[in-house]
Amino acid sequence: MGKIKVATQWLESCAGCHMSFLDIDERIVELLKHIELTSSPITDLKHPPKEGVDVGILSGGIGNEDEEAEAKEMREHSKILIALGDCAVTGGICTMRNFFDTTEVLTRGYIETESTVDGEIPQHEDLTPLLDKVKAVDEVVSVDVYVPGCPPTADAIWYVLSELLEGRKPKMEGKALKYGMDGG
Repeated sequence: MGKIKVATQWLESCAGCHMSFLDIDERIVELLKHIELTSSPITDLKHPPKEGVDVGILSGGIGNEDEEAEAKEMREHSKILIALGDCAVTGGICTMRNFFDTTEVLTRGYIETESTVDGEIPQHEDLTPLLDKVKAVDEVVSVDVYVPGCPPTADAIWYVLSELLEGRKPKMEGKALKYGMDGG
């Protein structure tokens, strides 16, 4: 059997989930014997291959039109889709902006901040419009595996990927759900 193809993408988030992925440390060498990382923020390839992947991993909430399209593209091209981290699972801290409308958010961010001088809300065709609300991944596409945590521990990520490599759907319970800085 060939290597399992994996694609990852980070949407509206801090990159902590992908840092936890890298915190697998030397186990990543073992993992790379069994997977082909086709696209990820780590490799700077942004989209899953057209022929698809076995496992797609999304971290981050969905807060703009491009992120919504990226989530749909990842779902379309993935046999199994993982929502990695609290922002992907619930919308996380990114949903704090849901208490305000987008005009208020942009005005505060670009015009009213204490460090802004002569600010204006940027307008350009390359800037993606915000959605009215930040969403969890499963509010846009179906998710097969949820890995909560802010960020999830390296051990939880290792467990999920190891279970998938063995052909089993991971059960997120017990130590796999442990939160905290001790890596457990």
